[in-house]
Amino acid sequence: MTMSAWQRPWCGSLRREDLGRNVELVGWVRRSRDLGGLVFADLRDRSGLVQLVFESEMLAAGEGLSQQDVILVRGTVRERAEGQANPDLPTGEVEVRVTEMELLSHAETPPFLVEDDTNASEELRLEYRYLDLRRPVMLENLMLRHRVVAETRRYFDEMEFVEVETPILTRSTPEGARDFLVPSRIHKGSFYALPQSPQLFKQLLQVAGLGRYVQIARCFRDEDLRADRQPEFTQVDVEASFVTEEDIFVLIEGLFARVFPLVGIEPPETFPRMAYAEAMERFGSDRPDTRFGLELVELAPLCEGCGFRVLESAAAEGRVKGLVLPGGAGLSRRELDALTEFVKPYGAAGVLWFKRSAEGVASPAKKALGEEGVLRFLEAAGAGEGDLLLVVGGPRKVVLAALGALRLHLAAERGLVPEDRHDFLWVTDFPLLEWSEEDGRFYAMHHPFTAPRPEDVEKLGSDPGAVRARAYDVVMDGVELGGGSIRIHDPEVQRRMFATLGIGEEEARARFGFLLEAFRYGVPPHGGIALGLDRMVMLMAGRDSIRDVIAFPKTTSASCLLTGAPSGVDPAQLEELGLKPSE
Repeated sequence: MTMSAWQRPWCGSLRREDLGRNVELVGWVRRSRDLGGLVFADLRDRSGLVQLVFESEMLAAGEGLSQQDVILVRGTVRERAEGQANPDLPTGEVEVRVTEMELLSHAETPPFLVEDDTNASEELRLEYRYLDLRRPVMLENLMLRHRVVAETRRYFDEMEFVEVETPILTRSTPEGARDFLVPSRIHKGSFYALPQSPQLFKQLLQVAGLGRYVQIARCFRDEDLRADRQPEFTQVDVEASFVTEEDIFVLIEGLFARVFPLVGIEPPETFPRMAYAEAMERFGSDRPDTRFGLELVELAPLCEGCGFRVLESAAAEGRVKGLVLPGGAGLSRRELDALTEFVKPYGAAGVLWFKRSAEGVASPAKKALGEEGVLRFLEAAGAGEGDLLLVVGGPRKVVLAALGALRLHLAAERGLVPEDRHDFLWVTDFPLLEWSEEDGRFYAMHHPFTAPRPEDVEKLGSDPGAVRARAYDVVMDGVELGGGSIRIHDPEVQRRMFATLGIGEEEARARFGFLLEAFRYGVPPHGGIALGLDRMVMLMAGRDSIRDVIAFPKTTSASCLLTGAPSGVDPAQLEELGLKPSE
């Protein structure tokens, strides 16, 4: 008699205490081994696998099995024969002697080996994603994601947050990336936009008096992709009234104390804080990886009148910074030339090197600087014997970007990143605005509702680039896990912010009218944060790409190899929407 689905044990759950138990199992055949008169088969489901034994009257059934066949078996749990236990397998001390079997579904030979160590390309795995997800490592990633989401919901429920779903079809309010647009059949010529985030709605919920909002939110951005970016992604979206930055910090530190131990990572009770300006100057990044050294050092004061024209002009017109690679004096000329090529995509002309060894000091600038001049640079940077100083000069943005990337490259290449260490960090005091040379105007670095620091408000009119935001990012191991801010709730400050951005009253009403109207009826001070769920799970799972922790991801060209999306549609559908196919 068939058991209820809810009564069957999982394949990976059987242990010694189940010896003698009659069980019914369902799953996929991982592999089978015919030993002549005895057939062993591994039966697998999402929990793991257990060994089946077919003998006597069940031998023929076992002999007919193929990999990935779906079967139902009944049998008795027994101890494995002496010397046959597998200590690396949770079910390794037991096996199931099969007394009945039903073939539920026969499987053809899969296009690749459905195992963790498969050599299939990512493209092939994405095309047959349902097979790829059968691999234990992929199932574990999805199970981890589930546990993180479940624990996150429990935590915010305990903190008295209310989960609210916000619209997927909404108004286009540009937030930095391109919107995905959805044409309206009823209102021809008009479009919905898929939300880049629930930003405006979660602020409206604070105006509505909800007080504490959370949502596991789907978000959409039409932008170029990379390993940690997808056109559709998931945020842990949070907003609360009457809070300060410190309140948000404590809230998220408490969340991380609940979810990261799921994989054995214990975050500190309180994360260090670092201002944006300090992070950029020390690490060349606003999401610094602080698990290793190679910090940037300032060298511009040494360049004035040093006699080496390249450094003198760089210091006069921009910045000169460097980093010291311990033990790097042994790098070959070819390796040093490769570092110059590495920084060129970041806009740098190249890397100037200085090294110190038992034979003395060396540098391409030695002829101009002299031995004492080279030594001054090495000592100012803290380079000892056997070390290598790498220097980049030019515009500030270029120097920091090039050295920040070079720092990470060298750390990975030379194994300087500790494998068993994880650093958490809050980066604060971001610039409120960033200047676009191309457009000749300021843009909001986050969004136009981010509050400036109170002491900087007066600079909105006189020195906008110096205004600091009440914005913050949480970073783990050099990866931004989330960001947020305290929002503007004062209409006058909002008006000044719009004026600085070149947004007039008419444009502001057209783009954000419903929010501005709501703010006329009593808006509490409020702030929040959005955490990238995909990135969190990626780091927790020890993966390099968020595609590994998303069930059905897109490729870097924003296509789905499984379904063939995006695809053309019937011309009749376009006509119904009032659209014409492109020529």
